[in-house]
Amino acid sequence: MPSKKALVRRPSPRLAEGLVTHVEREKVDVGLALEQWDAYVEALRTHGWETIEVDPEDDCPDSVFVEDTVVMYKNVALITRPGAESRRMETVGVEEAVARLGCSVNWIWEPGTLDGGDVLKIGDTIYVGRGGRTNAAGVQQLRAAFEPLGARVVAVPVSRVLHLKSAVTALPDGTVIGHIPKLDRPSLFPGFLSVPEESGSHVVLLGGHTLLMAASAPKTAELLTDLGHEVVTVDISEFEKLEGCVTCLSVRLRELYA
Repeated sequence: MPSKKALVRRPSPRLAEGLVTHVEREKVDVGLALEQWDAYVEALRTHGWETIEVDPEDDCPDSVFVEDTVVMYKNVALITRPGAESRRMETVGVEEAVARLGCSVNWIWEPGTLDGGDVLKIGDTIYVGRGGRTNAAGVQQLRAAFEPLGARVVAVPVSRVLHLKSAVTALPDGTVIGHIPKLDRPSLFPGFLSVPEESGSHVVLLGGHTLLMAASAPKTAELLTDLGHEVVTVDISEFEKLEGCVTCLSVRLRELYA
C-alpha cells in the first residue's frame, strides 16, 4: 500500500524578509509563525500523514514554502528552478530528502524556471501556471519529464496572483475551486466551483472527504461542509502575509510505497 508522507520545512529565523509580489508588506511575527507551523504539521500527523522534515535553510527567508522546490508525479521528483533567484538554494536539501525516500530525481535546467506552487495535479492531468515565476521553458521541461509517464500537461495563464495554486486547488472529486477575481481563465477547468473568499481557494486533501483549510475562510469552510466535506482549519495568518497558503507549507507524496 502507498504510504502518506509529507515533506515540511521549519521556518527560517529570517521569515519576515520573505518576498512579496502581489500584496503590501506587513509585519510578520516569526514566533507566532513557528507556533502556526507546528499546528499545521500536527494537523497533517493527526490525519495519518508521516511528516518528514527537510533540513532547514536559515539563510533563505522563503524556505518554509517547501512546495515550490519539487513537483512529484508517481515516484519521480522534479527538482524545480525557482523563478526568484534568491530561492534557488532551497532546492538542495529537498533533493537530498527525496533521494533518501527512493524517488527517481529529475531537474529543471536553465533557462527554465518553475515553482511547485504553479503545479496543480488532478489525477493524471497536470495544470501548470505560466506567469511570474514559471516560464515557457519550465513548462516545456515539466512536460518532457512527466508526459512519458502518462501525464497530460495543460498550461494555464497566471497574472493576478503569485502562483496557480494561489488561485485554485481541487476537491477530492476533481472539482477545481477558486475565487473568480483572482483567475485569468476559469473556463480552462472542466469542473469549477466559485468560492467566496480568496483564501478559500486553497485546500489540502487529507484523505477521504477531509480537507485542510486556512481559518481565514469561514464562509468557504461552511460551503464545503454543506457539500459533505469534513473541514479542518489552521491559522496561518503570518504565512498569508507572505502570499503563502496551506498548500505551500508541505509536499504531499501519496504514491511512494513504504
